Amino acid sequence: MEITFLELLILGLSSFRLTRLFVFDKITGFIRDFFIDEIEEYDEKGQKEIYLVPKQGFVKGFIGELLSCYWCTGVWSSIILVAFYLLFPAVAGPVLLVLSVSGLAAIIETVIQSRL
Repeated sequence: MEITFLELLILGLSSFRLTRLFVFDKITGFIRDFFIDEIEEYDEKGQKEIYLVPKQGFVKGFIGELLSCYWCTGVWSSIILVAFYLLFPAVAGPVLLVLSVSGLAAIIETVIQSRL
């Protein structure tokens, strides 16, 4: 199997964006809430800290562990997107392009915000 640098870049940015979508974005919070409990605690300085605790059960626990780990979710997102691209390239192309453009925009926004 050969893959061009452009395909790798699109897949990489798509995986980045899909991972962030499931792990961090508010729009998918309802999915995380089904698998993860957020526990709020305050440290000795009064700062609020939030801990993600996977719910009990084999399936809920497994998916909760997955969604509480950015790296784990990234691996599975990559597997799903690469399989989608290899099995259904005509359908996957536009989806991957939208995700990769969104991912690139997120990276640019982060760089700009860090400079302000």
